[in-house]
Amino acid sequence: MSAPRPPLPLDHEHLQKLVTADLVRPDHLLGAHPVTEGGVEGVRFAVWAPNAGHVSVVGDFNGWNGFDHPMQRLAFGFWGVFVPGAMPGQRYKFRVTGADGRTVDKSDPYGLHMEVRPDTASVVWQPAFEWTDSDWMAARGVGYDRPVSIYEAHVGSWARRDDGGFLNYRELAHRLADYVTWLGYTHVELLGVMEHPFDGSWGYQVTGYYAPTSRLGTPDDFAYLVNHLHERGVGVLLDWVPGHFPTDESGLARFDGAPLYEYADPRKGFHHDWNTYIFDYGRNEVVMFLIGSALKWLQDFHVDGLRVDAVASMLYLDFSRTEWVPNIHGGRENLEAIAFLKRLNEVVHHMAPGAVMVAEESTSFPGVTAPAPFGLGFDYKWAMGWMNDSLFYFEQDPLWRRHHHHKLTFFNAYRTSEKFILAISHDEVVHLKKSLVLKMPGDWYAQRAGYRAFLALMWTTPGKKLLFMGQEFAQPTEWNHDVSLPWHLAEHPDHRGVLELVRRLNGLYVGRPDLHTGDMLDEGMLWVSADDTEASVYAFVRRDPQGTAWSLVVANLTPVYRESYPVGVPQGGEYRVVLSTDDGEFGGFGTQQPDLTAHEEGWHGQTHHLRLNLPPLSVLVLEPDPA
Repeated sequence: MSAPRPPLPLDHEHLQKLVTADLVRPDHLLGAHPVTEGGVEGVRFAVWAPNAGHVSVVGDFNGWNGFDHPMQRLAFGFWGVFVPGAMPGQRYKFRVTGADGRTVDKSDPYGLHMEVRPDTASVVWQPAFEWTDSDWMAARGVGYDRPVSIYEAHVGSWARRDDGGFLNYRELAHRLADYVTWLGYTHVELLGVMEHPFDGSWGYQVTGYYAPTSRLGTPDDFAYLVNHLHERGVGVLLDWVPGHFPTDESGLARFDGAPLYEYADPRKGFHHDWNTYIFDYGRNEVVMFLIGSALKWLQDFHVDGLRVDAVASMLYLDFSRTEWVPNIHGGRENLEAIAFLKRLNEVVHHMAPGAVMVAEESTSFPGVTAPAPFGLGFDYKWAMGWMNDSLFYFEQDPLWRRHHHHKLTFFNAYRTSEKFILAISHDEVVHLKKSLVLKMPGDWYAQRAGYRAFLALMWTTPGKKLLFMGQEFAQPTEWNHDVSLPWHLAEHPDHRGVLELVRRLNGLYVGRPDLHTGDMLDEGMLWVSADDTEASVYAFVRRDPQGTAWSLVVANLTPVYRESYPVGVPQGGEYRVVLSTDDGEFGGFGTQQPDLTAHEEGWHGQTHHLRLNLPPLSVLVLEPDPA
């Protein structure tokens, strides 16, 4: 491991670069840095508080006495002080007398470690972890023709100790790596990692943008988690929230007694739905604070990518509000936020090569994954339209699905307009929405069969994949962030079958070029039959753009057995079943197929056709028999 980077001097030159949003990591100037000055060991503290009348640093090193270490006002609204004898592991806060005349103790916006909630002090930290993932870091990259299958997990509730307490990051590392590698996922996406005071926010109301939550250990413990996953061949993505922050007095809210990190006008700077402040993207210091946070995780913690939360709330000034302030052109777009997102993605791709930026963006805003400056510059966008349409369709009674048949075909009309991840996230299994398996109509068997068909269609539809924890074994209850997943269910035959199916789907998706290399290309998929609304049957071909492999996917989405159903295929010869969601190992009936020799009579515009037995609520994947 290389030695920790020494902090930059708090001189006019570096502060000017920070103010002008030059490529200077702000946490290399601000925060708490153990240093030696004049032969004396101590900690140098620095903070941005331009509207404050007085700032001092208080902590374990001075008995929390606000008179011992007043900070010196520097240029551009920054404050700094060197505290001899202060050391890593000691708690501290900034005591800020603000523009409103009030004195408030504030956590360090750039703090690397914090007390376990409900306490809110920052902790002086000196990283000491020895990284061993250099090969992984050298090889990581976007690669749209690569398989990407993401397991989304909440670190506080994926698994807990027997007494209900949190696992340490190091304990989590081994258990999570064993599980996701067995299931065949390529990545994990972790939510709830950045420090936050309220468990019920799931980590989406962040107070520590530079600090892993102390609930599960220290920053070095978190580094161990990332390093171990890399050693096991698993990439790590984090949820990151630059759209808003909580109103907690100890945090960023009105940091120096006036709006600072947030817009001053509440019509622009406050989310009533979430009771949170909105960052002021027009201030360079705020832009650098956020970009610095992104780089902290991607560079120092070796994280492979960030999923940017609630991008739509950043893009639109009228997002979920009746009173709003138009932009300078009279429009509803937040031009400053758009400029910030472009700048963010340009800087990340320049300074953290190979890192992936993903947008959770729920509108039709153009060019989300187009390169900046013409687009926003993200690498991927969650396919929220696909998710809504697919879940709407599968929630319908099969009797009425014929009236909504093209909910499942519409995605193909625009799937190459952006680079999509097919995401079924935590948001779909909370707040009385039911778990995925219980969204399916019918009795318990029909629900599981329908859910298996849904998963198989998700994995065979073009686009990268994401599934939230617990859904891989058909968890029947909604997600509860306060307890562990119900792991005992994973061994029950009804749930184990779904788990085995997800494992098989990941194996096929990763191992077959036709199921992932064309995810972002028009030629990656060809409809064979998209219009059989009466039978609710779909058939399409997935193709490797290089022409080396292809497979046929056939879905029967009613609880009706269809014998000798004709499906067109582009060539003659023998075929074999690669996967059937009706197989007994997955919890199905194990329906057998007749002779899978292609008939020479054309069908569905193809030169040949097969006669297939289609089990109820099932998906078949077939390929030409290489023998």
